[in-house]
Amino acid sequence: MRFLKWFYPGMRVKRWLSLAIVGVFLFGIGSALLPVEGGILLRLTSLVMLLSGLLAIVFGIGLMGRSLLEVVTPAHTQDLVELVFQRRHLEKGPKVVVIGGGTGLSTLLHGLKHYTTNLTAIVTVADDGGSSGRLRQEFDMLPPGDIRNCLVALADTEPLMQRLFQYRFAEDSALKGHNFGNLFITAMTKITGDFERAVQASSKVLAIRGRVVPSTNTKVRLAAEHDDGSITLGETNISQAEAPIRRIYLDPQGCQPTVSALEAIAEANAIIFGPGSLYTSIIPNLLVDRMVDAIVQSKAMKIYVCNVMTQSRETRGYKASDHVQALVTHTNPGIVQVCIVNTEPVPPALLERYRQEEAFPVEPDIDGIRKLGYQVVAENIISLENYVRHDPDKISKLVIQLIVGARRPLAPTVSADAQPAT
Repeated sequence: MRFLKWFYPGMRVKRWLSLAIVGVFLFGIGSALLPVEGGILLRLTSLVMLLSGLLAIVFGIGLMGRSLLEVVTPAHTQDLVELVFQRRHLEKGPKVVVIGGGTGLSTLLHGLKHYTTNLTAIVTVADDGGSSGRLRQEFDMLPPGDIRNCLVALADTEPLMQRLFQYRFAEDSALKGHNFGNLFITAMTKITGDFERAVQASSKVLAIRGRVVPSTNTKVRLAAEHDDGSITLGETNISQAEAPIRRIYLDPQGCQPTVSALEAIAEANAIIFGPGSLYTSIIPNLLVDRMVDAIVQSKAMKIYVCNVMTQSRETRGYKASDHVQALVTHTNPGIVQVCIVNTEPVPPALLERYRQEEAFPVEPDIDGIRKLGYQVVAENIISLENYVRHDPDKISKLVIQLIVGARRPLAPTVSADAQPAT
């Protein structure tokens, strides 16, 4: 009975199927007549039938396929052939794992999705502020905020759907401060009973290029030990603490990584850290048990994208080499091979705006990074329109060039078996 539905009125399949069938008959008759001895008229007739049959088959099957694709794929303004070519081309792209959280990670993903669909974003789940923090506390779930930003960055759906997921309810409503995408992921978590499955379902809604996975399914809390010996609990509190950070750790300790994260790392051609908050977005992922070992053992190229601006409290006064040193101190010297730093000066007008927030350009001390034993790629990789941020196109193009070997081969780096610096 299900097969008969293809022949219901309005399916827009029967006409093209019929055309293809007629083409098969014409082609068959023409083929049968062609070897028969006869006059010129018979030969011309057989050739015409062959050609007509072939055209009918091609157009019938092609138009039937187009009719079906118009139903099962979203509306696209680009040509169908271009769409298929793009999808197939992106499927052959390198396998890239990006680790971090926050706005910086979503910026990089927005650029990389134009080069490959073999993308996996491993995202921190230590966020406890804003809408995510409220939902985490009220529903006893993992925070959805950073996950949502990555989903939207990788989305391949209509702009209206992306705007919907980023919509934040007004302050004068009962849902004030909440983001629709956060609420959606929360509802999906309750429906599916699992946060990771909820993220997978949300990925399908946004038709993302790649996938987004949490670094762990454990409800962890971030803690920081400062130079003065004090302890700060919670990501939000850490980002506001005045005392310099000595180290950060997860509570509870011993939390396990998601299977999806470990699989992606094992299969990766490249693993990228950042850009993003060093202590509250990047390093927390690496404090999950077995995560560092999996990365160090991977044969993938390991790239750290250094921030372009310091953060008023987390990384006050940090040079690029200080960022790398902090990353290595918390993990393993074999965690990274290449550091990408920005060399473009920041205009005075923008500098003044950031100076009021006690944020300054990160000094790209190339020699300092090389003394640590790592390669450096220093280029203009920022956008200066309204904010000082990484330019998605520039940074993603540079990363892809490194991965596919457009630049010179990497020299050996420090041993992965070396002990972390102290």
